[in-house]
Amino acid sequence: MEQIRAFIAIELSEELKASLARLQELIKLGSESYVKWVDPQGMHLTLKFLGNISVDKVSAISEAIAEVARSVAPFRLELTEFGAFPNTKAPRVAWVGLGGDLESLLRLQRGIDQALIPLGFLPEARAFSPHLTLGRVRDQATPQERRRLGEGMASLEVQGPPSLYVDRVSLMRSQLTSKGAIYSRLSAAELHLPTPLA
Repeated sequence: MEQIRAFIAIELSEELKASLARLQELIKLGSESYVKWVDPQGMHLTLKFLGNISVDKVSAISEAIAEVARSVAPFRLELTEFGAFPNTKAPRVAWVGLGGDLESLLRLQRGIDQALIPLGFLPEARAFSPHLTLGRVRDQATPQERRRLGEGMASLEVQGPPSLYVDRVSLMRSQLTSKGAIYSRLSAAELHLPTPLA
């Protein structure tokens, strides 16, 4: 059976991707040699990574996602502050955090996690941390380079990017190539406003 690499995500608007590109420029600070920056066109908010799945599971996964999406109303997210994993003193991953209606986001993420258990997908072991990855520090980066990047991010504020209106969630395919991953949408489920009581 054919296998594909898949994940569940919220896709970003073109306007937000352009803002993320500008934020990357703010923190690059000559770090191109030791940070692999994520192409903003490929950025998305991952809710659950599925790994390799068989093609014949796509329909059942899509139905499970749609069932959860019907129980969550559309909501807004916004970019908050720069951060890094594990911390800004020795960053390995540079990111920008997300705020806004996190309650709805977490309800969507947890609902998807639970809905996929019957299909053989274990719940996430780590707590969900809403963020968008901007870049990954290469292993050969020196402690001084890492510290300089972290200090640069800590000194900046995220100002004025547009908010993200979330009204659907997508099942995505990731095809790994020598030039990086290529993402394509397999299915999308619309979030639904709750039906008012009669």
